[in-house]
Amino acid sequence: MSSEEYPFGPSDPDRVAIWQMLVSRDTDAYLAQDWHAVADDFVEEGFFGIDGRRDPNPDHWRIAFPTLELYRKEWLRQAAETAKSVDASKARAAFLDAVTLVDIQIDGPCALAHKIFNGRLPNRDGSHETLDWQTLYVCRRHEGRWKIASFVGYMPRTQVGSR
Repeated sequence: MSSEEYPFGPSDPDRVAIWQMLVSRDTDAYLAQDWHAVADDFVEEGFFGIDGRRDPNPDHWRIAFPTLELYRKEWLRQAAETAKSVDASKARAAFLDAVTLVDIQIDGPCALAHKIFNGRLPNRDGSHETLDWQTLYVCRRHEGRWKIASFVGYMPRTQVGSR
């Protein structure tokens, strides 16, 4: 399977929609520094994000994004930082090759999606940024489609459930 394809067939439209939201749309928007392209992928009311700090001890994890607005600012900051150094001609393929999203549990109007980052993002100067963490997204069916309600991100990839 190429990095352009999703791992779910047409008979699984919920997982396809979640994969498109969390992988292809997020990657394209991030590399373009275009929050507006993903803004409608979030449930603003009650949103929060936890930063796992790439630390295996959950006692050290913190609520870093108590509001969607704070997460938006950090997302844009990180996207701008990445854009300064990334080799744009290779970035999309590198991101898509580094991401695994095949574990999506759906229970009624809720879903838990395990997005794993394991790869390298090439920089213009020949160096690379290592992508090595995982994020658990809590999604909800909201306004007729799947959206991100919260997440626990930047967890070490070596935690239970990592591939």
